[in-house]
Amino acid sequence: MQSHSDLNPAEFAVIFPIFFLALWCGIILLIGQIGGWAVLARRFRLTLPFAGQSWGWQSARMRWSCNYGGCLRVGADPTGLYLATFFLFRAGHPPLLVPWPEVTVSRRKVLFFTYVELRLGREEQIPFVINQKLAERVRGAAGASWPVEPVS
Repeated sequence: MQSHSDLNPAEFAVIFPIFFLALWCGIILLIGQIGGWAVLARRFRLTLPFAGQSWGWQSARMRWSCNYGGCLRVGADPTGLYLATFFLFRAGHPPLLVPWPEVTVSRRKVLFFTYVELRLGREEQIPFVINQKLAERVRGAAGASWPVEPVS
């Protein structure tokens, strides 16, 4: 005898994708909250297309070690730092343009690697940690607008 709670394959084929999509969106939204993206979006949401230089498939770490591994498009121009996630990670992650006066820069060396920490938002102070190679690209695109780095 079959119970009422058993799903036949046709029902499963409908319910599972809906469940998976809801779970995926929920996790992505949670990461945006924990990592600080949602906080930044309140002030720095970009509504127009970004016209500066940008680089896809980039990685960064944000607040509370939220890792964005290979899912970012990072860009820069003299007006600010551009951040966007790829389409599959867009829930709770609208594109951002953080003006350079709202960014501070510091460098950290861990073993043989140098990382650059950008603090985003004068009030928010959300860490955005990237590798040195990406930081140099961003610095080149920002030009004279790049924040002054402290002397170490």
